Amino acid sequence: MRKYWVAIASAEHVRLGRLHGFMQVCHGKSGPLKRIHPGDLVVYYSPTLEFGGKNKLQAFTAIGIVKPRAAYQVMMDKGFHPYRLDVSWAQSQDASIYPLLELLDFSQGKKNWGYLLRFGLFEVKEKDMAIIAKAMQAYEQLMK
Repeated sequence: MRKYWVAIASAEHVRLGRLHGFMQVCHGKSGPLKRIHPGDLVVYYSPTLEFGGKNKLQAFTAIGIVKPRAAYQVMMDKGFHPYRLDVSWAQSQDASIYPLLELLDFSQGKKNWGYLLRFGLFEVKEKDMAIIAKAMQAYEQLMK
C-alpha cells in the first residue's frame, strides 16, 4: 500500500537532489529511509533557502515517486557518507505552506504545526498529499 511522506530540507539541498534524482533525510541517516518504499510519494518542505541559513522560504519545493532501489550510501567530502533513495521527481512549482495550513490534517487548527518538521520526515494522509500536489501543480502527474 502506497504511503505519503513529507521530508524536510533546505531548498538548496532539495534542488541538488532533484537535479541528480535522489532524496536524503536527517543529515543522511539510513534509518528514516527504511520506512519509505518504492512507489511511495514524497514531498519536500523547505523552511529555508540554504542549509543553516536565515532566509526563510517555508514552501513545498519538490514532489515525486520513490523508485524501486534500496537505500544506498554515497561518499562525499570530509568523511560525510549519506544514505539516499532514488526518486522520479515530477514537474512542479514551489508552493507556500501558508495557504494550506488550514486544509492539511497535520496542521489544521494547530498553532505549533512546525513541531512535526523537527523530525525531518513524517507520514501524512493521502488527502494531505493530494492538496499539496494540487498546490504544486503536480496532481495530474502523481495522484491519478
